[in-house]
Amino acid sequence: AYFKTRFNSNETLFTLMMNYIAIQIVAYFTLEWSMPKGSGTPRPLEFGQLPALFGQKYLINILFVVVITVIMYIYLKYSKQGYEISVVGESENTAKYIGINVKKVILRTMAISGAVCGIAGFLLVAGTDHSLKSDTAGGRGFTAIMVSWLGKFNPLFMILTSLLIVFLQKGASKISEVYQLNPSFSDIITGIIIFFIIGSEFFINYKIKLNKKETEGERC
Repeated sequence: AYFKTRFNSNETLFTLMMNYIAIQIVAYFTLEWSMPKGSGTPRPLEFGQLPALFGQKYLINILFVVVITVIMYIYLKYSKQGYEISVVGESENTAKYIGINVKKVILRTMAISGAVCGIAGFLLVAGTDHSLKSDTAGGRGFTAIMVSWLGKFNPLFMILTSLLIVFLQKGASKISEVYQLNPSFSDIITGIIIFFIIGSEFFINYKIKLNKKETEGERC
């Protein structure tokens, strides 16, 4: 956020590059703890695990996600700060013209984004994997970008698109398992389906119109 507001850097590329630094920092502090010498498997968390709710292991994770999603939807849709985010996203020049502090909005928005990502990481470690590794995220950040884009940046729609992605991944993985295909085949199937879903956006948002060239006779 600082480099975006100070030097107008590309926040997506800058964040992706910073991810590699963060991964190595996590690996440095957790390598000896998570995988002791002579052990090939990560050590499970000894404390800090989220408890099962009503006998359901992942129910508390789901409740966390639902509550955060509703809060973010209300914040983006009905608050003054949410309106400022939408204006800055559409046009920074327009935002400056009507008196919105663009740098402040960017800093605040990226801070909230980082906090939400931190909560997601906490739920992943304490509520799902119960272990901490440098590859805990497993590419979920890239999946999140795709989910948010397919959901039109609407928090409620993102729940539906994330479920769609999960069903596609699990279904493709099951097909690979049943027919004894290469494990990477499931990723290929998922990628092809998502490619066509994204490609259909072109035909939804744009209309292809073919102009027929007039002949001399038609002009007369």
